[in-house]
Amino acid sequence: MRDFSGNDPRFFKALNDLKQAMTLQQQGLFDDAEKLFARVVKKNPEYFDALHFYGLFKYQQGQFNEALKLITKAAKINPRSVNALSSLGVVLGNLGRATEALTSFDAALKLAPDHLPALVNRCNILNELGRYDETLAITDRTLKIDPKFHEIYIIRGAAFFQLHRNLEALESYDRALELRANSEMALVGRGNVFSRLRRHEDALAAYEKALALKPDLADAWLARADIFLDRHQFNEAVAAYEKALALKPKLAGAEGLHLHAKMHLCDWRNFDADRGRLLSGVKNGTVTLPLVLLAVSSAPDLQVRCATTYSNKRYLPFQKPNTGRRHSHERPRIAYLSADFGDHPTSYLTAGMYEKHDHVRFETFAISFRRRHESEILARLKGSFDQFIDVTERSDADVAKLLHTLEIDIAVDLMGYTTDCRPAILAQRASPIQVNYLGYPGTMGAGFIDYIVADNFVIPDTQRDFYTEKVIYLPDVFQANDSKRMIDNSPVSRADVDLPEKAFVFCCFNNSYKITPDCFDVWMRLLGQVDGSVLWLLGRDSSVEKNLGREAENRGISAGRLIFTNRKPYPNYLAQYRLADLFLDTFAFNAGATASDALWAGLPIITFPGKSFASRMAGSLLNAVGLPEMITESAQDYAALASSLARNPDRMTAIRKKLADNIPNCSLFNTELFTRRMEAAYMAIYQRYQEKLPADHIYIPKQVSDSQSAD
Repeated sequence: MRDFSGNDPRFFKALNDLKQAMTLQQQGLFDDAEKLFARVVKKNPEYFDALHFYGLFKYQQGQFNEALKLITKAAKINPRSVNALSSLGVVLGNLGRATEALTSFDAALKLAPDHLPALVNRCNILNELGRYDETLAITDRTLKIDPKFHEIYIIRGAAFFQLHRNLEALESYDRALELRANSEMALVGRGNVFSRLRRHEDALAAYEKALALKPDLADAWLARADIFLDRHQFNEAVAAYEKALALKPKLAGAEGLHLHAKMHLCDWRNFDADRGRLLSGVKNGTVTLPLVLLAVSSAPDLQVRCATTYSNKRYLPFQKPNTGRRHSHERPRIAYLSADFGDHPTSYLTAGMYEKHDHVRFETFAISFRRRHESEILARLKGSFDQFIDVTERSDADVAKLLHTLEIDIAVDLMGYTTDCRPAILAQRASPIQVNYLGYPGTMGAGFIDYIVADNFVIPDTQRDFYTEKVIYLPDVFQANDSKRMIDNSPVSRADVDLPEKAFVFCCFNNSYKITPDCFDVWMRLLGQVDGSVLWLLGRDSSVEKNLGREAENRGISAGRLIFTNRKPYPNYLAQYRLADLFLDTFAFNAGATASDALWAGLPIITFPGKSFASRMAGSLLNAVGLPEMITESAQDYAALASSLARNPDRMTAIRKKLADNIPNCSLFNTELFTRRMEAAYMAIYQRYQEKLPADHIYIPKQVSDSQSAD
């Protein structure tokens, strides 16, 4: 082994070259630095410092595999180098090899227990693994060594944030800012806490301060964009996502959210290219919010790939095995988990089911992730459960422990991957049986979710391999409905909402992000075929009206034939449907709650199902309400049927009368029957688990036995 010390005359040449390479690196002359580093290592393959610093250079250039080779070799030459072991841990962490990274940090800390870089980086890995309590223990230890180490307060704040200990997170970030007022990461962390608390103005102010210090901070731009998206400020969201992506093109999830924000605006410029990049990324394992994909592609193979990738990245670190514990309860305990208890479509659909639950046979719990304003619907929900528990300020681990303590048998996730969801609770096996239902129309791609509730239309037997959950097949329809939904009966005319009195009114009150160019093409051809007809849409943003008006003109249709209405209180919103003639469904992501609303108000729907759950929802509802003839097999058939109905008043009248006659007696709006069927499903999966049988597909018969009926 060569002696790299003052005793070797070649040492001075190598040392000088190494110093020069590091100087070139500091000056930003990376190509020259690369050449000199490589030359030093080639001539001196056992020179520890050269290997270590060249490895760090490679790491800073993002060449993690090359960095790993160099630093691993350096650590073998000098296995007692704390710095090399710490550097090795950092590289392993960036390669996703967290367990090996922790081992390397542990080796460094065994040699030097107070080595701050190893302590800090170990905390970062623990945070990534979701081991936040361990992080906090190490930060306590680190602050005893250096109570003014500002970076450790940032890490501590991140751990508190993930534990939903929001006030403690703020205190940590504030302490970091006291020690270093220009800490942009402390400002971003502070903004994240405010964002969760929905103190959006405070959050934006924190991000703006961070960007004033470091304008190229992609994470701050991304966080700003997320707030704008949550506040429905879609133009601002698009601009912020574009800035984040310009700074960091591979920023996880940003590309999908950027497209999602554009789709909210119906801004289809570069749509094919944007969509193509997103789909290509999903195929190649890019982490993308699964909700984004539902409106972009109805391909179930892509949806399960997207969901599985997302779940593994976000929740695998928290995942715990099913312990096999079995409680013996006379009344199985069912917990519904959601942030949407209150004025939300999911609650309007399910309120009746909660009320109809047989409390002699079942004990029901609501686990609420978000405090909402008191309202009539919220009061009704709170009175429907045996216990209504607000866990807004509790950590995911604490909520999982709560469900353990309550001995919940079946946890029903009503959110999937929608706003304010918390799948990490279920990843920790909060309940022995865990179910995906209603709020997210697709697979969660998560090994900790046992079942998905569906029917044989939304998930045909031929498609169920694209779902990681086992399927509970309810008869007729998957969707709960509330037969107590009140429609405002105050007199309202077309003139009141700017609709022409004599025109045929096509209607679609789906969210604007569900409208895609291919769907809009069909709609505009319909307007061209049906003289004087108009299309009635929801108008949340003036940009939507502007963009769709431009798209209509590009297709030869006057923008004036698109008429927009604002959102209204729920009973008034339902009443509006009575002014339209025919509801036109969107393609990849159907109407769900919206379709139910339209049918309940007496408005027929036409749909064209795809292959995914989200693209088959309206078809399921039409079957259950007795209008299968409104389900078409292609976009061409969809257009032909819509055009024929619009030009044949007698046929349209007959369809509306059939719907009106079916509403009182159909399975879609029979809340009592639906609830009994859901309870039969719960009993089937509960009994299967008690018998120590694995989850499997469950088929619930149309007729519920006496033992399954309410007393």
